Formats: sequence, C-alpha cells, structure tokens
Amino acid sequence: MAKKLDITKEDLYGILGVEETATEKEITKSYRKQALKCHPDKNPDNPKAAEQFHRLTQALEILTDAAAKAAYDKILKAQKAALLRQKQYDSKRKKFKEDLEARERAAGEQKEDTAADARKLQAEIERLRKEGNRILQETQEQLRKDLEEKVNKPSDDGVDSDDAESNTVKIKAKWKIKKGENRDEGYTKQELEDIFSKYGEVLNIVVSVKKSGTAIIEYSSPYTADMAVMNVKGKEDFPLTLSWLSGQPPEDRLCNHGNQETDDRQKAASDTSAHSFSAPSQNYQFSGFGAADSKDFESVVLMKMRQAEERKRLIEQMEKEDEENG
Repeated sequence: MAKKLDITKEDLYGILGVEETATEKEITKSYRKQALKCHPDKNPDNPKAAEQFHRLTQALEILTDAAAKAAYDKILKAQKAALLRQKQYDSKRKKFKEDLEARERAAGEQKEDTAADARKLQAEIERLRKEGNRILQETQEQLRKDLEEKVNKPSDDGVDSDDAESNTVKIKAKWKIKKGENRDEGYTKQELEDIFSKYGEVLNIVVSVKKSGTAIIEYSSPYTADMAVMNVKGKEDFPLTLSWLSGQPPEDRLCNHGNQETDDRQKAASDTSAHSFSAPSQNYQFSGFGAADSKDFESVVLMKMRQAEERKRLIEQMEKEDEENG
C-alpha cells in the first residue's frame, strides 16, 4: 500500500517540477511527462519508481483542487516566512557571536597591555630605588639648606618671616540670599574682585562653596582693607556686611573717612593705593640685578609661595566656618 504524503512537509510544486505560479494546464502537462517515466507498468521491478509515481499523483490531486491548493499555499507561505526568520535570526546570532568574540579578544589584548604597563611601572620603581631620583635628592638638599639658613639667620625684629606672612590682612564679606534662590545669587568672585580691588591690592578672594553669601578677602595692607570696610556697600539688592578677621590696624592709625561723598572716598583710596601700595595692574620689574637686587627677587618669589600657602589656609578656614555654622 502506497504511503500517503504529509503535505505539510513536502514541496508539491517541486515534486511536479513546476513554479508556484504555474497554471493548472502547466501542472497537468508536467505531471504527464514525469508520470510516463516512472509509471509502474513501465517499471515493474522498480519500487522507487512506483513510489515516485504515487507522490506525483497525490501532488497533482492537491494542486488541481482550488480549495486544497489554497490551503497548501497558505501553509507553504508560512513555512517560507518561518525559514526566512530563522535565517535572519541565525545571521544576527552569528553577528552577535562575532562581535562578542571580537570584544573578548580586544579585552584580552587590553588586559595584556595593562599587565605590561604594570610590569614596566614596577621596573621603573625598582630602578628608582636603586639609582635614586636626582631631582628629589636636589630638592631635599635645598630644603635642608633653607632650613639651616632660617635657623642661623633670624629676622631683624626677632619674628620669623613665615609667621609674619601668615598674619595677613583679611576681612569677611556677607550678604543675604533670599530663600529659594540659587546659592550663586549675589556676587561672583570676579565681581567681588572688581569691587574690593578699587581700594588696594587684593591678594586672594575665597567664596564659600558650601554656604552661600560668604567670602573672605585678603588685602596686602591693613589700611587699604580698612578703607574697603568703611566704604564698600555692595549692590542695592545684596548689601554687603564687612567684618575684620585679622590684621586690623590700631585705632589711632585707621583712615579718617569723615563724611565725604562716596566718589571722594574712592578717589582718595585710588590715590593712596597708587602712592603707597602696589595696585593689581602693577607688576614687579627687575633689571640690572646686583647682589641686593638678587636678594629682593628671592624675597618676592618666597612671598608668592607664601601667598599660595595662605590661599590654601583661607579655603580651609572657610570650610571650617561652614561646618561650624551648619
């Protein structure tokens, strides 16, 4: 008994050797042509020929019936769509696998490079341990000499110069920030510098990064700082309240401000600064150095170094006050 075809797993068009768009006439014509070759009467001793003849017959039966053919075409279309999806999925999976392997190779190479860099760094560290760092040794030697010179040559007034520099002239500026407004509302560092530099050389300005409405201004002279304390009012919307932190001059040497108008006070401050103090726009100039000039130059360099250290102390002081005031 001939075995029935499972049409869901067979390509009936392929069995008959025709395209899916073939007409009924083309289907029957192809059937007759192939059936003549494998007909059982013509091939009595060939079971495969009989089986092929049976498959041709069943394919013809389905493809020449309109309803059966429509049902089969629907199944065939779904199978082809599924096959296409599978190919696309396999292609994406292959691409993903290739990308993953490429990333793993790159990660492996980077790991090898990192390990090589670490070995190189360790080798350099070992070399430094054996040979020593020339710059470090020279710097430490110079530091030792500076300390010896400081001990053996005290200042004329008996006060260490570093201690004198640390006692700089500082005033605090405060302004109120309205509730809900940004912490940067009020004054920027540049605005504060523009305001306070009118009265003399401003060495440092530190604005609180934790507590809004607070800044510390460091002046080069107590008298220019005192003029700023007496004259600076600030913006109308954000009036400034100034107070001394350090370096306030004695009462009998404070500037006499009287009842002069603001413009007169600022002019006096400008004139005083121009004659007695170094203005921000004035820079140190050195030419034709002799032995004494060389020492002055070294003093200026040391002063600039101390100013940098003082700026660091100002920031620490501001952070400490912010923590104490919550």
